[in-house]
Amino acid sequence: MGTLRDLQYALQEKIEELRQRDALIDELELELDQKDELIQRLQNELDKYRSIIKPATQQVHKQTELQEQQRTKRQAISAEPTAFDIQDLSHVTLPFYPKSPQSKDLIKEAILDNDFMKNLELSQIQEIVDCMYPVEYGKDSCIIKEGDVGSLVYVMEDGKVEVTKEGLKLCTMGPGKVFGELAILYNCTRTATVKTLTNVKLWAIDRQCFQTIMMRTGLIKHTEYMEFLKSVPTFHDLQEDILSKLADVLEETHYEAGEYIIRQGARGDTFFIISKGKVNVNREDLPNGEPVYLRSLGKGDWFGEKALQGEWILKNKSNQDSFKHLIGGLEDVSNKGHEDADAKAKYEAENAFFFNLNLADFNIIDTLGVGGFGRVELVQLKSDENKTFAMKILKKRHIVDTRQQEHIRSEKLIMQEAHSDFIVRLYRTFKDSKYLYMLMEACLGGELWTILRDRGSFEDSTTRFYTACVVEAFAYLHSKGIIYRDLKPENLILDHRGYAKLVDFGFAKKIGFGKKTWTFCGTPEYVAPEIILNKGHDISADYWSLGILMFELLTGSPPFSGPDPMKTYNIILRGIDMIEFPKKITKNAANLIKKLCRDNPCERLGNLKNGVKDIQKHKWFEGFNWEGLKKGTLTPPIVPNVTSPVDTSNFDSFPEDNEDPPPDDNSGWDVDF
Repeated sequence: MGTLRDLQYALQEKIEELRQRDALIDELELELDQKDELIQRLQNELDKYRSIIKPATQQVHKQTELQEQQRTKRQAISAEPTAFDIQDLSHVTLPFYPKSPQSKDLIKEAILDNDFMKNLELSQIQEIVDCMYPVEYGKDSCIIKEGDVGSLVYVMEDGKVEVTKEGLKLCTMGPGKVFGELAILYNCTRTATVKTLTNVKLWAIDRQCFQTIMMRTGLIKHTEYMEFLKSVPTFHDLQEDILSKLADVLEETHYEAGEYIIRQGARGDTFFIISKGKVNVNREDLPNGEPVYLRSLGKGDWFGEKALQGEWILKNKSNQDSFKHLIGGLEDVSNKGHEDADAKAKYEAENAFFFNLNLADFNIIDTLGVGGFGRVELVQLKSDENKTFAMKILKKRHIVDTRQQEHIRSEKLIMQEAHSDFIVRLYRTFKDSKYLYMLMEACLGGELWTILRDRGSFEDSTTRFYTACVVEAFAYLHSKGIIYRDLKPENLILDHRGYAKLVDFGFAKKIGFGKKTWTFCGTPEYVAPEIILNKGHDISADYWSLGILMFELLTGSPPFSGPDPMKTYNIILRGIDMIEFPKKITKNAANLIKKLCRDNPCERLGNLKNGVKDIQKHKWFEGFNWEGLKKGTLTPPIVPNVTSPVDTSNFDSFPEDNEDPPPDDNSGWDVDF
């Protein structure tokens, strides 16, 4: 056994060893920083060379690029608007079709065995069972044809069917199976053909009935919870939007007679409101520990409210968020988004300039993008060749056919009022008998989607910059009560500096604060679980999509992806914790993605009391220059090569549009466009 001096000497040796190790770590970190800077410089040089080489090789690869683009660009989906006022849902009478107990059990078991429908609440499943009506088909009949538009989901009670896709047999199905479920989410074409092998008996429900059940359940429950909260004096003075947020995290719990809810002396971390039954309150004061009866509580009474003044609030299935952490989220937001007097004067002068322009004042230079809606052309002002713009040209007939009139109106109103450096500006709109025209800011750095496609994935620091651009855009929109709903690399475009801006506001909607909306819309890989389950969604759905964007930029692929939309939705409903994160996603990035992609919208970062500040202060953003980003002084990770106001070399090539759509002068929906 060594002496005290020996131990002191050994300790000093260890301290010296650790000091040397720390010094070595510091040296290696400095070397790593220098190498990062060198990589960044070389990357920028490579970008410059790529953009110089690209125009020379562009024509050779024109067709290949077009095929690549058509193969991988994702189409967004939007359901038709609800046929009735949301607030009237509780009074809608649902159809009822009598069934034998055996049929009811079979339908219920089939729903619980289905990857999508098993996520519904039991009360919803019960209503679906009641609303399903009988359908019969003979042998060799076609129930569903691939490519046809459908609105029914089926449960098979008797018989056998064969499922084929593109002529190839996928499987045979017997009794107790659900099929065609994608059609109850939104208006879509069938992805497979289902033919009968025998006589079959089915039960069916249509989309509108299904959606009514889904929406009504959530609304009725939310209304009940709001009434409960208003009856609690602790919450009496809270704003409606905050009460609404609390109603979202209330959880129903059932207790048997005689069961203890709270025991004296235990930590009070839950607040209770009684919805049904009676509760006795006792106190153990006496030396013998016998409980003394104090009072009885009934419906509408509450207890455990001291928990609200401490650390904890309203027990959640997966998490307990502090009251202070949860309440708010909107309080410091409604004052944002105001513009100072100088900015206001600038925008007024800008409006006056564009107000005097006509379609004939522009020349078309080149195509920047194409989609189902129409095209985006680069146009040049005839009177000033240095002034170029992006002109989005929409086919009126296509808008009417797809019932997107309200979305287009909303897009115009939101974009015209959006004055943010992270959102593409809309200056003016025009129309004629066949088209609507949106004159927008030209961002010639190219689509982020194109750069991601060419590079495969981005480094951590590159992803951080683009994510920060989106955070700024969302902070601006959400401060005005606007939800975006279609985040993806395809909808982010770089300006000549390399800053990313949000474009395409076709699904954006002004919903206000503490309010929800129900229309199913977005791109399948990016939609939040509450949109899929028709629970109503708000700005928190945008934060979910921010987590998906981070994952895709870091890896080249979104975390949730299946061979068809329904499979994608089922993977989303399983949750982010079921996804294996590649090693290239750092620990801090993975932590932020998981906090953004929480199943419960109330637990998502960005949707808590501090709003986007929680995202900005996350470890992954440690050291990031948010002020530099806002002022435009921060150097972007990729600086595009834009040689002139008519340089379209950062965009893919597109064929000319020779289609001549029919006019739409009769519906009159575009009067105020």
